[in-house]
Amino acid sequence: MPIVHCHYKTCRKAHAAPFASTAGVRRENFRWLSGINSISRFESSPGKLRHFYKRCGSHLVAERPAQPHVIVRVATLDDDPGLKPEAHIWVSHDVPWLEYDRVCQHSEWRDDI
Repeated sequence: MPIVHCHYKTCRKAHAAPFASTAGVRRENFRWLSGINSISRFESSPGKLRHFYKRCGSHLVAERPAQPHVIVRVATLDDDPGLKPEAHIWVSHDVPWLEYDRVCQHSEWRDDI
């Protein structure tokens, strides 16, 4: 499924960011490769489970068990998924301070910012 940037209020808060980059993966194509004992889960809203890494709290995957896919948090992947984002969704939930194209961009941190 495509990568999208989700601006929904609970996604923003779960990631402490203005949006969360996600991609759906069909259940038959998803599996944990290792570390399953280091994963914890939390039901953030009725029927929605969020899976976290116990040691650092990184939000890895979300799911609604009745759906045919899981929602992978793309920023947690080690390798390039080979896809580019296709859309921003739930932009009606944007925070008022979010600016897309009107701010300077720097390739690295600068002390003079």
